[in-house]
Amino acid sequence: MQDLTEAIVELIRRTSTDLPADVEQALREAREREAPGSAAQGALDTILLNTEMSRRLSRPICQDTGTPIFEVYYPEGWSTRKLAEQIRRAVAIATERAYLRPNAVDAISGENSGDNTGVEFPTIHFHEWDRDELKVDLMLKGGGCENVGAQYSLPYAPLKAGRDLEGVRRVVLDAVHQAQGQGCAPGVLGVAIGGDRSSSYQFSKQQLFRPLGQRNPDPELARLEETIKEQANALGIGPMGFGGQTTVLDVQIDAMHRLPASFFVSVSYMCWANRRRSMTVRGDQVVYG
Repeated sequence: MQDLTEAIVELIRRTSTDLPADVEQALREAREREAPGSAAQGALDTILLNTEMSRRLSRPICQDTGTPIFEVYYPEGWSTRKLAEQIRRAVAIATERAYLRPNAVDAISGENSGDNTGVEFPTIHFHEWDRDELKVDLMLKGGGCENVGAQYSLPYAPLKAGRDLEGVRRVVLDAVHQAQGQGCAPGVLGVAIGGDRSSSYQFSKQQLFRPLGQRNPDPELARLEETIKEQANALGIGPMGFGGQTTVLDVQIDAMHRLPASFFVSVSYMCWANRRRSMTVRGDQVVYG
């Protein structure tokens, strides 16, 4: 098994300093929908200028470089222990090179580790698959948008939300309304229906790796994605909470099996700095996406 440390450092650099093309395009389209000279259009102009400068200078898009979340898909026979060691080493190197801000803080002492490594930091999930290649997806999830994520247990009496897709719609829109501009809108919503409290949150974040505009293959969930996107944007919260036409860039929903006693809906909010990238390793070849 080859040493992929430097390849992972490059993945981190690309993720931290350059938005995916679909996200940048969605932001440009959002800018055109806003009234000329409005605070909303001004915010998006600043966001787009920041994005261009970050790419050109190879500097972080946001000062909060977030929690690095790795989803690793590996062939049979690979060592997850060695892969985890390489990922942690790459994160430390990327921090030293200023692609990441030191963000790993001991929850008890408040001491910063200084290199973005610590107990369960960064976050790494391993998935064995039957392909003869390694794929690493990386998301950098900032603290501001993480703080406005929400989880609901249905039925939820304050919103008269029952255990059905109408109930899901009500609580997801409530999460957007409660966030206002604090999640650095326009954001992307990853929504999981079902599971337990921990698996539901994890699954909601996995939805954020989907390209914008990619709809769930289940027609009911696809319609719900479109409905919530339309209704969230009708709230008028707008970019950075300044008001306007675009509060969310997309809504991505999927469902899990659950216990009969539980019906969780988890909403992971991703800010406009929707930093996600991937790398695929086939033999000695590394391809970045």
